[in-house]
Amino acid sequence: ECLRAYTRAKFVADVLAGLTVGIVALPLAIGLGIASGVSPGAGLYTAIIGGFLVSAFGGSRVQIGGPAGAFVGLVYAIIVRYGLPNLLVCTAMSGVFLFALGAARLGTLIKFIPHPVTTGFTCGIAITIMLTQVKDFMGLQIGEVPAEFFPKLEVFGQGLPTVSGPTLALGLAAVAIITFWPKPWGRFVPGSIVAVTLGTFVVDFFHLPVATIASRFGAGAFPDGLPVPHALVFDWQHLGSLLAPAVAITLMGSIESLLSAVVADGMIDDRHDSNQELMAQGIANFTVPFFGGIPVTGVLARTATNVRNGANSPVAGLVHALTLLLVVLLAAPLAKLIPLTVLGAVLLVVAVRMGEWDEFLLLGRQAKSDAAVFLVTFILTTCFDLTVAVKWGLILAGALFIKRIADTTHVFAHDDDASLTQGHEAVADLPKGVLVFRVFGALMFGAADKLDSVMRRAGADTRVVILHLAAVTALDATALNALENLYEKLHRHGKRLVLSGPHTQPYFLMEKAGFLARVGPQNITGDLAEAVVRARALVEELKTKRASRAPF
Repeated sequence: ECLRAYTRAKFVADVLAGLTVGIVALPLAIGLGIASGVSPGAGLYTAIIGGFLVSAFGGSRVQIGGPAGAFVGLVYAIIVRYGLPNLLVCTAMSGVFLFALGAARLGTLIKFIPHPVTTGFTCGIAITIMLTQVKDFMGLQIGEVPAEFFPKLEVFGQGLPTVSGPTLALGLAAVAIITFWPKPWGRFVPGSIVAVTLGTFVVDFFHLPVATIASRFGAGAFPDGLPVPHALVFDWQHLGSLLAPAVAITLMGSIESLLSAVVADGMIDDRHDSNQELMAQGIANFTVPFFGGIPVTGVLARTATNVRNGANSPVAGLVHALTLLLVVLLAAPLAKLIPLTVLGAVLLVVAVRMGEWDEFLLLGRQAKSDAAVFLVTFILTTCFDLTVAVKWGLILAGALFIKRIADTTHVFAHDDDASLTQGHEAVADLPKGVLVFRVFGALMFGAADKLDSVMRRAGADTRVVILHLAAVTALDATALNALENLYEKLHRHGKRLVLSGPHTQPYFLMEKAGFLARVGPQNITGDLAEAVVRARALVEELKTKRASRAPF
């Protein structure tokens, strides 16, 4: 659709934006591949193939797809626990899940994930990325770094005496260049590219004892061109154990990509298609494993760079992917000379910038429940993994949400508070034996037990109970069951129930369940005044029945 009014000027702007974001993505793709526990080439393949597919089929005009820092800890943990072949299977499975979510038009559900959960795991992921770079950034002479948080800290502590001075100095210099590189210059030459170029030149020219991509991964780190697609290897018997990590990749990818798309919408005054975006992410994640790639998602930093450099359409994203492909085809020998500490510096800066660190300063001003969700999600992401963190973060957020709903739901008798009768003059002159209860808020399973107070207040002399539901915003099955139980108890004791002023959703739910038919259409009224009139008539009916049964 955006290509209908496409012009030559827009094409030129897209090409320039794509070239710029491709240059920015180069060190990130390589570094994220290494940090995730795969080869630097795998990171590039992910950015090339995944980025191309996301731009070609996505629901956002300017989204840039590729490997993301948010996946680093999760991907590394999956490789350590299940192996690289099973990571590829998990990624393909997540592609199927993502496509299914989009096809089922469930893209909007991602918006219901609470803010404290997303900020908590974002900060936790930032810490995880930092920890993955400690070894290369400092040049520690240690073996394999564990995926677990506390064993990782122990290994780093043991390796501190082996810090390489030249490596650490070069890494700190790279951080300084990236951090303090003038923003106006960054529009043309990103600071990360300057740091990588200068770092590579210094190490190669002065023959510094600093680890590079070639020294770590060998001559095959950057094959000359894209790999030939290959079949995935998996065991049907263990496929079930891969479901949880595949779901984690799906959840993380959908959140990251849609969050990036929403931010991009604000930058270009547009509105993306969430479902189309999820289907594109699904296509990309299903495809890249066959080329040895890792999970793909829309990436906010690269997308923002794309927009700031004048991108108008998906053409910019396609050019970004082609730019990276040219690097693989033409500049692979030079890319092998990049020092690992410089790539570590790039990712450290990315981690610092992606963290929502101001959330810690706001903890004292937030509701205690939100602060608890944020801290629990952050700690679990940092100390365990994203799967555990998101699961328990959502469970805690859901439980606290239910409590919050329950706390705002109230059932008051009309004589508990004189202010409740204001605007309802009919209540001021109730017949003897009639009780009026007003219900406020969402009457749902967390608050359904509050209806018990009605039966406790209904004494022996009570003949009719009026429930005024005009302030009830929602009703669920549990609350409906509580209403049915209340009706049965009242009926068993010879009392009657009148419902007043139910809104559309509660009304239709009660009608569909047959509850209104049991109560009786004549006992469902539009307002409180009508309910009092009906209650007066019921009291007279009950008196007449009792009088007719009385012995002479």
